[in-house]
Amino acid sequence: MVNITLSIPKELHTLIKKHNEIKWSEIARRALWEQAKKLQLMDELVKKSKFSKKDVEVLDKEIKEALLKRYSE
Repeated sequence: MVNITLSIPKELHTLIKKHNEIKWSEIARRALWEQAKKLQLMDELVKKSKFSKKDVEVLDKEIKEALLKRYSE
């Protein structure tokens, strides 16, 4: 298994130190797995997509404009 080092805010470290009965490395490992699985799924979906980068940018802009209009009213 490979080790990694994480930088965390001091406030988080203070909270974590209060609960040394918890296996924080296991919690971090699970969170990393969940995020990696989401990225893997996204990569699979994108691989099958026929959208160009420009198509995605146009769609992104249209969605953001529509959301802004919807929530500004």
